[in-house]
Amino acid sequence: MEEEIAVRFSNVAFSYPEGDGAPALRGINFTVRRGEFLSVIGHNGSGKSTLARLVNGLLVASEGEISVFGMNPADDKAAREIRKRVGIVFQNPDNQMVASIVEDDVAFGPENICVPREEISKRIDWALEAVGMSEFRHSTPTRLSGGQKQRIAIAGVLAVKPDILILDESTAMLDPRGRREVTDVVSRLNREEGITIILITHFMEEALLADRTIVLNRGEIALSGTPEEIFGNGELLETFNLSLPRITAISRGLRAAGMDVKDVLRPEQLAAEIERNFAKSGKIPCKNPPFLPPAEPAGGEWDIDINHLSFTYSRKSPFATRALNDVTLRIAEGEFFGVIGHTGSGKSTLIQHLNALIKLPQAQKHYKKPKAKKGKPAPVVSGIRVGRFDLSDRKCPFRELRASVGMVFQYPEYQLFAESVFEDVAFALKNFKKDLSREETERYVRESIEVVGLNYEEVKDKSPFDLSGGQKRRVAIAGVIVAKPEILVLDEPAAGLDPAGKREIMSLLHRLHGDWCKTVVIVSHDMDEVAENCTRAAVISDGKLWACGHPAQLFSRADELVALGLDVPLTAKISALLNKSGIEINSDLTAEDFTRKTIEIYGGAPDA
Repeated sequence: MEEEIAVRFSNVAFSYPEGDGAPALRGINFTVRRGEFLSVIGHNGSGKSTLARLVNGLLVASEGEISVFGMNPADDKAAREIRKRVGIVFQNPDNQMVASIVEDDVAFGPENICVPREEISKRIDWALEAVGMSEFRHSTPTRLSGGQKQRIAIAGVLAVKPDILILDESTAMLDPRGRREVTDVVSRLNREEGITIILITHFMEEALLADRTIVLNRGEIALSGTPEEIFGNGELLETFNLSLPRITAISRGLRAAGMDVKDVLRPEQLAAEIERNFAKSGKIPCKNPPFLPPAEPAGGEWDIDINHLSFTYSRKSPFATRALNDVTLRIAEGEFFGVIGHTGSGKSTLIQHLNALIKLPQAQKHYKKPKAKKGKPAPVVSGIRVGRFDLSDRKCPFRELRASVGMVFQYPEYQLFAESVFEDVAFALKNFKKDLSREETERYVRESIEVVGLNYEEVKDKSPFDLSGGQKRRVAIAGVIVAKPEILVLDEPAAGLDPAGKREIMSLLHRLHGDWCKTVVIVSHDMDEVAENCTRAAVISDGKLWACGHPAQLFSRADELVALGLDVPLTAKISALLNKSGIEINSDLTAEDFTRKTIEIYGGAPDA
């Protein structure tokens, strides 16, 4: 029956007027049943966000017909009604923040659809609790971290209690606990209240929650089916610029080495497959040698030394927030270093100190040393040294420091400002290498744009704001590496990118690290990303340094990390499950090493 169809697309196409003429979507045909949970995946630029905006009338189709609960979003009157019933949460929370106080922001939607005041109060309570942000009810959104803002944005849409909830990469900037909380809320709303869910995501574990998955490729629907059907077709996914889920790659690696392992999608399933192989073969699993992390690197002239760093936002005001509390940390020259922590833990505040975007507390007091009070110990003074730069010295050449420590922010569009990609990338050269000729500047810019995987001739004259999210990320990185800093610091460099894009960005960073960049520091919420790439990592919790060490050491403390709102890599989860069955696999937690060690144990296990 027609009333059971929530959304219907019939031969829909859409082209952006400011684009290059190629349609963003074409020939789109699909339906979403009332109460269905649909996930949409695809490479960056495949048309996922365009599709979401067509559903609630933010965009109007160039061709074809769209029906939402029997209404046409192209009709202005119908569009207003549709927007009451279709809530959308965008990737960047700043795009939908409207008020100066959190509870007012959450109340904005219900107020606009004339929900009674008492009911609005109940909805604010419920929505904030649902996303774990009740304690921030009276906070100012601008003073929250990126992940906290995203939770508020989700709460604002939940408070409307829409019939259809669209999440456009809405968990990309959340920590693992935040993602679990949001997806739990979304699943419960779908299951218990019958809300139709359209989830656009690059997290494969989120897509698995859906009843059905659509794969978009270059503006067309390439695949449609259950998540199991979609992810069981790994080779085809790779042709759409996606990648195999990490667990599928491990399964196939084990199978290629002779183990009878099926393609699975959950750690419990893969652990069971490995256990079944041992049981079937009659072999007793032996232990491999314990994993011994490499010694802490010796370092060099570009070491980063952080001593007793504390920082409070809006100090001596009612909004004072302690972001860092006595953090002491050393990052040695040559490291590929990770910083992890829950949303609001202080990670971004920490790294913004490294090139003095946030200056040390004593800078607020004109670098005067604090005096000890009578009968009390001398106050602890924060200090940072980056190579030859002493950031606690008022005479520190901060311009030179910033030329040596390049920073890529959490949201790349915050760094883009010029009229063309060329001008944006060339900006650092104008500041730090003013003696370059026009020809040299063009060569530097061309090299940087091509290094990040973009076609120089195609993008150099484009506005950076007309690019896809993944392309913006690459341009932002190009604008930093063009000056060839000694140290690269990146805040969530791969967040919001498709799996292939994440792999390309990390490969790029390793290439730069090997060629000329002495040290790379990344902030990440992706534990697998940290395990696969980092030499060491620091865990920040509530502004304090909780632990620092090799990823394998940190992730061996799984229960403690989960309690901090974090997670552990897939390989750590599988290893823990196997350990309960007496199969002890000691790896560095990379997928490659876990696969190799598992095969070694299986091949070397004596018969029962």
